[in-house]
Amino acid sequence: MVHVYFQRNTTPHSTIRHTRLTKYAIFVFCVFWLTACTTAPPTLAPAYTYRLVNTYPHDPEAFTQGLIWHNGTLYEGTGLYGASSLRQVALENGEVQMITPLPDDLFGEGITILDDQLFQLTWRGQVARVYDPNTFEQIATIPYPTEGWGLTHNGEHLIMSDGTSQLYFRDPATFAEVRRIEVLEGETPVTRLNELEFIDGYIYANVWKTDQIAIIDPEDGAVKSWIDLSGLLPSSQRRSSEAVLNGIAYDSETDRLFVTGKLWPNLFEIELVPSSPTP
Repeated sequence: MVHVYFQRNTTPHSTIRHTRLTKYAIFVFCVFWLTACTTAPPTLAPAYTYRLVNTYPHDPEAFTQGLIWHNGTLYEGTGLYGASSLRQVALENGEVQMITPLPDDLFGEGITILDDQLFQLTWRGQVARVYDPNTFEQIATIPYPTEGWGLTHNGEHLIMSDGTSQLYFRDPATFAEVRRIEVLEGETPVTRLNELEFIDGYIYANVWKTDQIAIIDPEDGAVKSWIDLSGLLPSSQRRSSEAVLNGIAYDSETDRLFVTGKLWPNLFEIELVPSSPTP
C-alpha cells in the first residue's frame, strides 16, 4: 500500500484549498494506479528487421510445417489431414524432387535431420516418423505424449515445440524427455511456438499467427531478441487466415537464411538487419 502525506495548513482558507488539492492528488494517484495495474507489460521492441536477398518459387498448395537445409538440399514437411507429406525440393524453381505422403489420419508437422535420420512430427497423432533422408524409406515410428509442432536439434538432442511456451529436449534414439525450458520474455510466457531452427547456438521459433520469430536462449528459455518479418508477403497474396509465416531453414556453409509460410507462393532468402542503430 502506498501512502501519500500532505502537510496541513491551519487557516480556514488554506484548509479548503488543501482539501481540494488532496482530493485532486488522490484522484491522479488512483488513475495512475489503475493504469499501472491494468496495462499489459510492454513487449521488447523487435531487434531485427530484414533485407530481402532472393525470392524463389514455392508450392502454394504446401501447408508448410517444417523446413530444413541439409547437405545442399532443401527438405519440407507439410500438414493437413489427407494432404501431409515429406518433400525434397529444388530451391531455384520450387520443383518437388522427391515426396512421400503421410497416412490420411496423420497431420504432418516439424522436421529435422540428426545422426543421418530424418524426423517428422505429427500434430495430434503423438508419433514421430523416422526416415532415411536419402530415400525417404521409413525406418521407425516413435511415440510421444504431447502435440507435435516444431522440431530442430542442437547436435545432441532433438528440440520440440507443442504449441505452448514449453520446449522439450528429447533423446533422438528413444524420444525420452531429457529436459524442458519455458520460453519467457521477461516474466511473460511466449506461447504458440511453432516451427524451429537452431542457428549459432540459439533457437529460432516462429510464433503462430504472427510475423515474428523469437530468438531463444536454449539454456534458460529467455527471449534474447525478435525478428519482425512484417510485409515480407503482403496480405493481398495470402489466400486465407491460415496462410501464416511458418518455416525457417539455415544453410550454415554459406550463411543463408530462408523463410516461408503455409500456402505461400514464395520462399525468401533474407538477411537480418538491426531495427535501430546501436548506440
